[in-house]
Amino acid sequence: MAIIALSLGISLGSCKRQEASDLTRESLIPLPVSVAATGEYFTISEKTDIYFKGESEELKQVAQQLADRLRPSTGFEIEIIQASSEPKRGSIYFLLTGDGTNPADESYELTISKKFMKISAVNPSGAFRAVQTIRQLLPPEIELSTVGEGPWMVPTGIINDNPDYSYRGMMLDVARHFFSVEDVKRVIDLISYYKLNVLHLHLTDDQGWRIEIKSWPNLTAHGGSTEVGGGEGGFFTQEQYSDIVKYAQQRHIIIVPEIDMPGHTNAALASYPELNCDGKARELYTGINVGFSSLCVRKDITYKFVDDVIRELSALTPGPYFHIGGDESHSTKPEDYVFFIEKTQEIVNKYGKTVLGWDEIATTKLSEGSVAQYWAKAPNALKAVEQGAKVLFSPAVKTYLDMQYDPSTKLGLHWAAYIEIDDAYDWDPATLVEGIGKEFILGVEAPLWTETITHIDELEYMVFPRLAGIAEIGWTPPLKRDWVDYRERLAKHGERLKAMGVDFYQSDRIPWPETVQK
Repeated sequence: MAIIALSLGISLGSCKRQEASDLTRESLIPLPVSVAATGEYFTISEKTDIYFKGESEELKQVAQQLADRLRPSTGFEIEIIQASSEPKRGSIYFLLTGDGTNPADESYELTISKKFMKISAVNPSGAFRAVQTIRQLLPPEIELSTVGEGPWMVPTGIINDNPDYSYRGMMLDVARHFFSVEDVKRVIDLISYYKLNVLHLHLTDDQGWRIEIKSWPNLTAHGGSTEVGGGEGGFFTQEQYSDIVKYAQQRHIIIVPEIDMPGHTNAALASYPELNCDGKARELYTGINVGFSSLCVRKDITYKFVDDVIRELSALTPGPYFHIGGDESHSTKPEDYVFFIEKTQEIVNKYGKTVLGWDEIATTKLSEGSVAQYWAKAPNALKAVEQGAKVLFSPAVKTYLDMQYDPSTKLGLHWAAYIEIDDAYDWDPATLVEGIGKEFILGVEAPLWTETITHIDELEYMVFPRLAGIAEIGWTPPLKRDWVDYRERLAKHGERLKAMGVDFYQSDRIPWPETVQK
C-alpha cells in the first residue's frame, strides 16, 4: 500500500508540474496582435544558451541584452553563440528574416516549444521588441539583480506581433528641471520595456538651456545655470548627449531633440543680448509662466544663431526628426511667427532633418514632410492635414503625464485635466478628431513637463503606469484593446514594476495584488 501511495503521490505531483499552460492568458503590455497557445512550457535552465544566426552585430547585441537580463536573477551562465547548426535543446535562438529593405519594420514572431524558443524578426529592432515580450512572460523576479529560485518557465505557443503606429514616444522636459545622463538612461530602459521607440528631449525653455552649443558657449554657461525654483540647473555636454543617443540606439529608440523657438527662449535671451530686439539681455527666469519671451524675429543674427544650433545638434543626432517647438509664442507678432517658422523649417531641412513642431506651426506654410504635434487645438491639427502633413497625437487631456491623477495628487498640475489610468488608456487617436483618420497620424507621444518634477522618483510616479496604457494605444490595434481586460493585465504588472524599482502610482481603479499594495 505504501508503494502504491508513493506511486500515486509521484503521479499527482508530476501531473501538477505538467499542468497545461495558456499563452493567451499571459498579461502582456502592449497586447500582441496574435497569440496562439500550445499548452506546454519552455524552461530556462543552467543548460540554456542563446544562439544568433548570421553576421548582424545588432542582432548579436540584442541576444547579449537578453542574456544580461537573465543571468543575474537565474544565476545561469548563458553563453552567446553564433549558430552554425541547429541549436541544442533548451536554447533560445535569434534569426533575421528580412533583407534590410525596410529598416523601420519592428515585426517579430516568437515561437515557444518545450525544446526551444525562437525569435524570428525582419530587423534587430523587432528582435529587441520580442525580448521585452519574453521578459514579461517570465516571472517578475526575472527583473531582480539577485539570484531567485525559479523555475523560469515560459508558456508555449506562437506570438506574431507588429506595431499599429510607427512612432510611439515619450517626451521628457529637462529644461524646467534638469535630469542627469543616468536619469535619462533610466527613462530609456523603462520606456523600451513597453516597446516605445522614441524619446523626445525638450532641451531648452525659459528656465534653462540644457545642450552645449560650441559656437554659442554662454547658452549653457549662463542659460543653463538655474531651473524652476532657483536650483543649480545643469546641461549636457555634446559628448554626454552623444552617449545618450548611443544608449538609446542600442535599445532601438531614436532621440528627437527639441529647441523650442521663437517663444520659450528666455534662457537664450538672457545669455546673448543680441538675440533681443532691444539688444539688452534678459534676467534668468525660475518661474513657470509661459508666453512672455520671443527671439527677435527680424534680426539676421537670430538666424545665424538658429542655423548654428540646428547644425551642431543635427550632426549629433542620427534620427530623422528635429523638433522646433513653436508653441505658446504669445509675445511674437503673428506675421513674425509665420516668418520665423517658415524660415526655420528651411534650415532644418537644409541639414537633412524632418521638422516636428507643436500644433501651432500648422498656422504657417509647412515644408514637405513636416509633422505637427497635436497637443491643444484640433483646428491646428486639421490645418496640418489640409496641407498634406502628418500629425503626431499628444492631446494634453489624455497624454500629458505631468497632469495630476486626481485632486489629491501632490505632484503635477491640472490645467488640462485630471488624468487617471483609464483616462490615459481609453481613447483612440484615429477617432479623437473628426477629419483626422489613421492615414494622417504618425503616432502617439506622452509628454512629461517638469515644472513640479525634481528627481527621478517623482518622474517615475507621474509616468507609471499611465505610460504603459499609451504604449498599448501606439502598438495594439484598437479592436483588440479593452479597458476591463487591460486593467487586469496592468494589475499583474505591479509586481514587475516593483521588481524594477519603479515608484509607480497605485491607482484604486486597478485591482493590484496584496503583494503590491502599500
